[in-house]
This record gives sequence, C-alpha cells and structure tokens, in this order.
Amino acid sequence: MNMTHYMSLLADNQPWNLILFMAIPVIFAETITVTEFMILFSKNWNGPLRAFNRVCSILAGLYFTGIFLYLFPTAFVPLTLNGEWHTWVDVVAVGFYLSGVLFLLPLALLDLRLIARKRTEEGQMKLHFLLISGFLVVAHIAMIFGMVNPEIMGSMAGMGH
Repeated sequence: MNMTHYMSLLADNQPWNLILFMAIPVIFAETITVTEFMILFSKNWNGPLRAFNRVCSILAGLYFTGIFLYLFPTAFVPLTLNGEWHTWVDVVAVGFYLSGVLFLLPLALLDLRLIARKRTEEGQMKLHFLLISGFLVVAHIAMIFGMVNPEIMGSMAGMGH
C-alpha cells in the first residue's frame, strides 16, 4: 500500500518521528483541552491549573512553530516544486497538519501576553479555547486524510513509491 507523505513521515525513523511529529503536539493539545474545560467550568482564571495550562500552551505553540519551520522548507516546498504529491489527499493531509501553526502559535502569543491584552480573562480564555479547538480540528483532518491510501483517489503513475 502506498502512503501519504504525512504517514510516511510518521512511519520513518520509528518511534522517533511518531513521538516528535504526532505524540508531543497531540499530548500537549489534549492536556490543554482538558485543563481548559476544568478552568472554564470552575472560572478560576488564576490558579495553579491555569498556570500549568499557560505553560503547556506556550510550549506547544513554540514547539509546533519549530515543526512548521522545519517541515515547510524541507518537505512542503520541495514536494510542491517537484510535483511529488501522492494525489490531492496527500496535499490535504500535509497541508492541514502544517496549518496547525495558525492555531498553536497564536495560542502561545496569547499566553505570552503578546496579543489580545485588552481582553478580559474570560475573553482570553474563550479565544484560547477557540484556538485549541481549531488545532484539534485541523490535526484530526490531517490524521484522517493521512491514513487514506492515495492510490484509491487517483493514479500515481510516475511516482517513485
């Protein structure tokens, strides 16, 4: 079976790529989400749980920005320039994965107090929740399309795999 470049990246260099490119960002996102629910329901905007949530958000945003800065020029650009995509499914999987930076970087900037400073704590938490939710949506779309065998979506004639 042929794979998308997303799945190929995760399958290579086992278990390290899986840990670095999927496990760490997803564990951060799930931790942020769970703590976010607890904070929003308790309305305790300044307790130790919020401090932990803030640290996780900053680390996740900076970490995923590093992933984006690594993969965009070394994978996305060459695949595009050389026409090596494994059908549109491959583009969707990789594109949605990389688009996670559009949610996690602002999340870090929010908790570093570099954006949305004039919002109330509750307003910042609502924005925080929207950003982590957006990341989870694009990450799951990437995972779903990444698992599809691209051959069923169209011909891969001329591909090296």
